[in-house]
Amino acid sequence: MWGNTRMVVLTAICASLYAAILIPFKVIPLIPGVTEFRPANAVPIVCSLMFGPAAAWGSGFGNFIGDFFGGMGPGSLFGFLGNFFYGLIPYKLWGALSSREPVPRGPLSWLLLAYVILLSSTVCGVTIGWGLNLLGFLPFSVLASIIVTNNSVVALVLSPLLLRALYPRVKGSGLHYTDLLEGRALSAGRARLWGVLLLSLGAFGGLAWGELISLGTVKLRLIQELGMTTATGAFDVGLGMLPAIALIVLGLALL
Repeated sequence: MWGNTRMVVLTAICASLYAAILIPFKVIPLIPGVTEFRPANAVPIVCSLMFGPAAAWGSGFGNFIGDFFGGMGPGSLFGFLGNFFYGLIPYKLWGALSSREPVPRGPLSWLLLAYVILLSSTVCGVTIGWGLNLLGFLPFSVLASIIVTNNSVVALVLSPLLLRALYPRVKGSGLHYTDLLEGRALSAGRARLWGVLLLSLGAFGGLAWGELISLGTVKLRLIQELGMTTATGAFDVGLGMLPAIALIVLGLALL
């Protein structure tokens, strides 16, 4: 996409729009210096379904810009990665599950959009929660849950309305990512199905597994034997969550 001028411009537009809506709400923190109430969370979902990979990069850069106005630090790298995934998954997942336009009109399309939003939000929360707990900043059980809830609720309310209003216009003007990018060979149907399954397992299984480790319900014997247990559970969560992160990456690669 970086060889297509319009896709680069759309990346800048997505990043600017995301940051512009994020910044004013920094005054409503949920965790001071880390995350806040974010109505902008619908932007990556909607832009992803319209602009494809431009939304993924735009979401990552937009979140990074927002961090300059409160919360910039080592954790911003994981914030970039989590939001990159948040903008990458919707169009890939929708393309793997449906050939219809992502505008909710019937029960099936509403359910599919809800699943896309929930899975994207969970991957974002798992990635950022894992990264910041690994750095010793915040427990996974607190941060991941807040991010998943914050992203899901806002996106579930706003995304259907925005898609119904904007998607037909974007498609009609020839700015949909499928109109701008040369067609690429899609993974075989079976590979894409495995991608959906592995991504879902890594996201939802990883969220549950991370909560158990973070709360101390599950103890990792290797970490205890090596004397690496800390008050923040940085090594427990950091190492224990690696299989879930690997499943997420592998699932995305297969979509």
